[in-house]
Amino acid sequence: MPASDAELVDRARRGDEFAAREIVDRFARELYRAAFSMVGNAADADDVLQETFAGAFRGLGSFEGKSSLKTWLTGILLRQAARCHRSRGAHKTVTLDDLSEPARRVLAGRASIPSSEDVDLRMDVMAVLDTLSPDHREIIVLREFEGLSYDEMAEALGIPRGTVESRLFRARRELAQQLRAYLP
Repeated sequence: MPASDAELVDRARRGDEFAAREIVDRFARELYRAAFSMVGNAADADDVLQETFAGAFRGLGSFEGKSSLKTWLTGILLRQAARCHRSRGAHKTVTLDDLSEPARRVLAGRASIPSSEDVDLRMDVMAVLDTLSPDHREIIVLREFEGLSYDEMAEALGIPRGTVESRLFRARRELAQQLRAYLP
């Protein structure tokens, strides 16, 4: 039977390298996906993930268990992704010509995504996400890509639930405005 998150944290605090590796193995895939969604490329996502786990293990003593380990790690990841974005500078501008034909059809609601075109579409969605403000990109990724609940997002972002709800509303509105140019 696998160890619980609390057991792994306790063992990792005492210096158990196997427990630390288990934490990484348990959460790396989901956190990498979120990092990639936030920063838009594999190299930066790798850096963000590495810094997330380094920061987590340095600060493991501050984990109180009030939230899930995943939520706590996601909060660290969000801060690392924000640092990465600040270091990259200004947002890119995406035009309709930048999107693949499958992405344009999907955004216009005229087609489903054929599996052979998933990679192109994912890249296009990442480009559109990168046009959002950092706060809005975070909230969209956490809700729509990672499926976090409002309470989990509030905990990860360190903001009240009401702020999560209003930020998600504004993020969806901003996303719709960004996509308006792509729709007929």
